Amino acid sequence: MSAHPTPGLPGAGEGLLDRLLPTVATSLGVSGLARPGDRVLAPARRAVVVLVDGLGAELLRRRGGHAPFVRSLVGRPESVTLGCGFPSTTATSMATFGTGRLAGEHGLVGYEAYDPATGRAFNELSWEDGPDPRQWQPHPTVFEAASAQGVETVRVGPGFFDGSGLTEAALRGGRFVAASSLDRRVDVTLEVLRAHRRALVYLYWGDLDKVGHVHGCESWQWGEELESIDAALRRLAASLPPDCALHITADHGMVDVPHERRLDLAYEPDLAAGVAEVAGEPRSVQLHCMPGAVPDVLAAWRERLGSGAIVVTRDEAVAAGWFGPVESRVAPRIGDVVATMTGPVAVADSRRHRPELMALVGLHGSLTLDEVAIPWLCAPAERA
Repeated sequence: MSAHPTPGLPGAGEGLLDRLLPTVATSLGVSGLARPGDRVLAPARRAVVVLVDGLGAELLRRRGGHAPFVRSLVGRPESVTLGCGFPSTTATSMATFGTGRLAGEHGLVGYEAYDPATGRAFNELSWEDGPDPRQWQPHPTVFEAASAQGVETVRVGPGFFDGSGLTEAALRGGRFVAASSLDRRVDVTLEVLRAHRRALVYLYWGDLDKVGHVHGCESWQWGEELESIDAALRRLAASLPPDCALHITADHGMVDVPHERRLDLAYEPDLAAGVAEVAGEPRSVQLHCMPGAVPDVLAAWRERLGSGAIVVTRDEAVAAGWFGPVESRVAPRIGDVVATMTGPVAVADSRRHRPELMALVGLHGSLTLDEVAIPWLCAPAERA
């Protein structure tokens, strides 16, 4: 079989999201996180990392007129474009970001992930009825490493994130400060920086992703939300201490998929045949098959999706490096068959997916450039 595209940015050479937070922490003097080939950032005493959920690099390139401040950072020599890894979805990317490892190591392999212990899939965002998050993802996080080495480490986000399954699995370490609005999160960030001479602050904002899902990433509502974010980030940057570096990134991009291009497994018996459990997400479906059914499932999905998707076995996906290095405990979580969409198509299942999910306009999860490419925008500290 011919080689399949590896998630990332061919030719960009700047790597994936897993190296961003370790590199920032290293610039603050945290030891033990750097790897050969990592970027070397200018030293700083304090750093802020802002993650704007859904701010893909291609979206920013096309719609940057709504974000003059953020766009001004794109042209800085320190700013680069990364790949978020695969699948290009929030739960996976948050663990990639927080642990400095790709999905095959941290084990959060999708929006919905198959738990071999129960034989069913659970939602890694809500973590409802999920396993112990620290056992599911046992690797230490970058936040834990920074905090252990004396860096004031603070995570700023919505209150319901504090102690959630995803947070405990992917982003644990330091302390959490809850704030609802983006302006309040900026205020909290600045308060922490003013109170501590050595600090790492992580600020999360998720509304751009929400707007994109509901209205589409090409909608006027998406542009309006980006304008609000840009204003808040401009204020943050203008108020930072001179020894503080600013980093802005994302967890994935997004594409709009017309509803007439959606396949519903409830009405696709040929695609549902031989499938015991469906995981992943509509743009990157992971199929756990009944015994002996993999060849038939693979053939049926390849025939039905044609050039609109790449459909491979687990072994092919792992060999192609889609999930990065894959630990033995993680391999069974990946579908026996992985179908990742390359065209404007998606696959859902109205028998199990909520109507709200079925109605979404903007989607992500696959390995297309629009979904995988993310910015790493840098404003270095003026002095350390």
